[in-house]
Amino acid sequence: MSADLLTHDEPSDRAVLPQHECGIFAVLGHPNAAVLTYYGLFALQHRGQESAGIVTSNGPGSTFHLHRDMGLVSQVFGAEELERLKGTRAVGHTRYSTTGSSTLKNAQPFVVDCYRGQIAVAHNGNLINAGVLRDELERKGSIFQTTADSEIIPHLLAQPLRNGGSPLSVLRRLEGAFSLIIMSEREIIGVRDPFGFRPLVLGRLDGAYILASETCALDLIHADFVREIEPGEVLIIGENGVRSEWPFRDEPRAFCMFEYVYFARPDSIISNVNVAKARTEMGRELARRFPVEADIVVPVPDSGNYAALGFAHELNIPYEHAFVRNHYIGRTFLQPSQLIRDFDVRVKLNLIKEAVAGKRVVVIDDSIVRGTTARARVVNLREAGAREVHMRVSCPPHRFACHYGIDFPDPEKLIANRMSHEQICEYLNVDSLGYLDVEGMVKATGQPANSFCLACFTGNYPLPVDPELDKFIMEKREQRARALADEEAQPTLFAELK
Repeated sequence: MSADLLTHDEPSDRAVLPQHECGIFAVLGHPNAAVLTYYGLFALQHRGQESAGIVTSNGPGSTFHLHRDMGLVSQVFGAEELERLKGTRAVGHTRYSTTGSSTLKNAQPFVVDCYRGQIAVAHNGNLINAGVLRDELERKGSIFQTTADSEIIPHLLAQPLRNGGSPLSVLRRLEGAFSLIIMSEREIIGVRDPFGFRPLVLGRLDGAYILASETCALDLIHADFVREIEPGEVLIIGENGVRSEWPFRDEPRAFCMFEYVYFARPDSIISNVNVAKARTEMGRELARRFPVEADIVVPVPDSGNYAALGFAHELNIPYEHAFVRNHYIGRTFLQPSQLIRDFDVRVKLNLIKEAVAGKRVVVIDDSIVRGTTARARVVNLREAGAREVHMRVSCPPHRFACHYGIDFPDPEKLIANRMSHEQICEYLNVDSLGYLDVEGMVKATGQPANSFCLACFTGNYPLPVDPELDKFIMEKREQRARALADEEAQPTLFAELK
């Protein structure tokens, strides 16, 4: 999929390419909470590069300190910003927008001050009933500052309770995918939705508690991994220790398979399985199902590296890094298409022509989504003199949209939904094409098939989405986005009151 992410900064492509999710991190009980959170977000940078934020506190009665901005973690935080973030507890977030535009207003964590005190929220996932909840809250007088579905959560938590209910009871109203970190003046709370779509883990460091999206963030700060937060669990961490509550109804597990395929970092551990090992085994399974005679196996870096390694080992074909990735390219706002025909393709990956000239090449990628950049890669290989080009993909074809936090597009934009296998081969101009099937992909993880969400491959959604409700939500989002963008419309409220 790395190849299909190359042009995600163009507005026309944002809606049709899969994008990164968000990374969340928290510390309670450490004098350098902000610095640890900074490093934790650094380790989770792969989950989102649009914005980053940290909020800190010293506990009951102390003021929350917040800093957030657009850009990478290293761009948002320096020594001066971290020095101002005093406190023994902190919550951090690094974001890619699956809902809501890419603006500073939508950067997280969100912080509110209500009758219950100060509350900060960091969210990874996507709420499928966001439009309905937002309309309800607006009718009750809530004023929203952003277009992000995540802002609904602090507004719900700030609502007055009825009949002596618990503040956590409002979480039952959330539908969709959510791993949350909530910081109140007394506690830090980790929450996973009852399906367990998104990851969240607990760690310890020098007596402090750590919450993080992935174990790689614990490794960076030398924290000990304790366990994963269970689906449906609300883990409450206070000065007196940890306790769990289970406010949600039981649901079948539906962990996002794409965490193993692409999103998670290779050095992370998910359900006691190393992600790199799972990807390598996906490559081996792919080789067993679609062997080919070739001279070299070439990965599309970085997400195709381990699958390509497994494929090469299984068939005893030399493994070659023919594509070179530029690691210093951030968001490319300028697209000089008139000067360089395929700048958006070549700027992040360039080809070593001598490595492929005259050879039979197998290209390994983790996914093909729209197919445009995959096609451009094949063009590059043909121009460099590759004698044959075979493409292998370490997951099944994407034919269905994701409603749970991965920005897979409308199915009509997905190449595997629009074309037959033969048509895709012709479009990509490859000599052969092989996708790993669902059975082989699941087998590579060592987990049971009924523990995953496979909806983008199979169309079987663990949490059904009403098409009309989904349409309603999207229309509301578009209306709000237009309203925020139209600065000239802002004074009309007072004009109407005259």
